[in-house]
Amino acid sequence: MFRPLATLFSLVSLAVGVDVHGAEVARAQMDSSPTTHPVYVASQPREPITLARVKNALPQFETLVNDTLLRTQVPGLAIAIVYEDEVIYLQGFGVREVNQPEAVDIDTLFQLASVSKPIASTVMAALVSDGTIQWDDPIQRHDPNFAMNESFVSQSVTLRDMFSHRSGLPVYGGDRLEDIGFSQAEVIRRLRFLPLDNRFRATYAYTNFGLTAAAVAAAKSRGQSWEDLSRTRLYQPLGMTRTSSRHADFLADPNRVKNHRQRGDRWVVSPEQRNPDAQTPAGGVSSSIRDLAQWMRLQLNQGQFQGRQIMTADALAETHRPQMISQAPANPSQDRAGFYGLGWNVSYPTSDAVRLSHSGGFLLGAATVVVLVPQEKLGIAVLSNAAPIGVPEALAASFLDIVNEGQPQQDYVALFADLFKILFAPPYGEGRTYTPPDNALPAKPGDRYVGIYKNDYVGPIAVEKMNGDLTLYLGPNRMAFPLRHYSGNTFSYQPTGENAYGPSAVTFRFALESQPASHVTIENLDVYGQGTFARQP
Repeated sequence: MFRPLATLFSLVSLAVGVDVHGAEVARAQMDSSPTTHPVYVASQPREPITLARVKNALPQFETLVNDTLLRTQVPGLAIAIVYEDEVIYLQGFGVREVNQPEAVDIDTLFQLASVSKPIASTVMAALVSDGTIQWDDPIQRHDPNFAMNESFVSQSVTLRDMFSHRSGLPVYGGDRLEDIGFSQAEVIRRLRFLPLDNRFRATYAYTNFGLTAAAVAAAKSRGQSWEDLSRTRLYQPLGMTRTSSRHADFLADPNRVKNHRQRGDRWVVSPEQRNPDAQTPAGGVSSSIRDLAQWMRLQLNQGQFQGRQIMTADALAETHRPQMISQAPANPSQDRAGFYGLGWNVSYPTSDAVRLSHSGGFLLGAATVVVLVPQEKLGIAVLSNAAPIGVPEALAASFLDIVNEGQPQQDYVALFADLFKILFAPPYGEGRTYTPPDNALPAKPGDRYVGIYKNDYVGPIAVEKMNGDLTLYLGPNRMAFPLRHYSGNTFSYQPTGENAYGPSAVTFRFALESQPASHVTIENLDVYGQGTFARQP
């Protein structure tokens, strides 16, 4: 049986308390048989955690960080550790951009990717604290135009449903529309075309744009944009002056990182930098590690910050409670379940300590993690400017082991590197380059493929011919992609955007051999079944 790759990661995340669920991470699918993936169970702390114990762990941890930078060649990192409402460690490492001298410091801006989700749930908790919203408000109460594929679900789906990924939307619904240029409002509108298949409140399926739809609707109840609401209700009260939910603010700041991808054994600046504005509540926050530490203090201090109650303890605590099983135990007699709260992964790696965590990553070059142990008032955040290979997660897991056990219990860098190779296996194409084979079948005359094709979710697409070559046009801005013949009625093109891997097949079907193509299926848009288009008159 195949299921999202978050399944694989949960086998380790339940042990170390670092969960990676997200559009940036759980990309492929895998055989989730529990016999193929061992579970590593962390042992109990041998003695209560104290400030002295945490500080004594720092020299060993910093040595590990420097060794990890040398080992992985990740360009830059920033790390914050909070304990008992005190920022006890705050440090930048490496450089903002490869082959450039500017160092990462504690005020350097990073894109947080899906660590934006627990920040978004904090903003929502503030609105609950204010009495503006309740988690069980139907989305239509705040945005009457919102709709899903079934009228009952449209009327019933709540803010809680979206923030716990139990809305019934298919996993990552909307993400590929963003890649081809649709606006936030239009992606949210088109969620109504995605089939629900009786999943409402029955299954966990991670959706960036479902969460975004809920957050944007809640902001409307205050008559503000989400970006302004986040600034006024959370960032300003915490003094997070370098934090923003607008990509333009990130780009305008000279002290920011460039995102990097691997090319062979080297890191290079990603030729396509990620603009996450369309899903900003789910992935669009940029921040410095100094700012992020202030938010961690709020989380670990029951909504208080510097003696002020920014939001009620009850409102914030609700975001930390499990809402949905994100990973069912393969063997319920001995395996732990994984849970998702409201913008948080909730795990129980030891019998007496809850861990809250979230990872984020952009294939275009960012990886982040935050892990909190509320009972101990201990937390760590690690930010990087490199595509996800598991470095932030490995460092967070290692730090917690050093505090609890005196040393890391695993080579987490190697462990997570192997996991992430599977996590980021392309979900389409099976690694094919689509180089035409020696026995390639000839294509039909180009005019037989030319035309307008459409489905409700993506809308119209076009195939046009110029100078004998075919070009595919996608999205509202008619993004142009040259088609390369592969074999028979199959061509290929190279997608762009966060969800792009290698070439994708474009396959035409003919209802009648004597007529033009009746349908076309675009492989990378069809990962979750929305990639087949019918010819229009």
